[in-house]
Amino acid sequence: MTNFTNPNEMPKEMLFFTYEEFKSFISVEEDILYKTMYETLYYCGLRRGELRGLTWNDIDFGNSYLRVNKNIVATQGDENKPYMVTTPKTKSSIREIPIPKVLLDDLKELYKVCEKHYGFNNKWYVFGDTDPITNGRIRSRKNRICKLAGVKQIRIHDFRHSCASLLINSNASINVVAKYLGHTKIDETLNTYSHLFKNKMNEIIDIIDKLN
Repeated sequence: MTNFTNPNEMPKEMLFFTYEEFKSFISVEEDILYKTMYETLYYCGLRRGELRGLTWNDIDFGNSYLRVNKNIVATQGDENKPYMVTTPKTKSSIREIPIPKVLLDDLKELYKVCEKHYGFNNKWYVFGDTDPITNGRIRSRKNRICKLAGVKQIRIHDFRHSCASLLINSNASINVVAKYLGHTKIDETLNTYSHLFKNKMNEIIDIIDKLN
């Protein structure tokens, strides 16, 4: 079963970085932790809770992929541990994602930094330590870097939309995009990114027109 989607519901505003905008954004980030974190959001299209749930055990350096198998959600009323670890959003959200070289190199560098910390082990969170990085730190750093880079402000979830845009504009098939993002059905991908696929449809018409 999947969540009910109201066909009459107004879609939420969707923003995304183009590849050029993301390169401008990441070029001013000098901290390897945050640089790697935003690259993971952009190149892997993770949801924020999936990103926060990554541990070093989930990173396969030898085969260059990461496993998405946990999700971090906020809890109320517990100051000592304001989060809980859950399973991902859906069964399809549990997935393995190939890691591009630029991200793999930075993950290796980040690992070298982390393993110097007292008590470090592979159960530590990639973006954190024994606890995952907070939502506030992810958001506030993003706001600061956007200003420094002179690019528009986008939400953390919009990095996921940016990844989808990158894949679609690079001619990835709808099946690949859906699997990469962990969507349950292809319909979910089409409905969410229909405007991007519409642009690709127009390209097909241009090709046909040129033939005639």
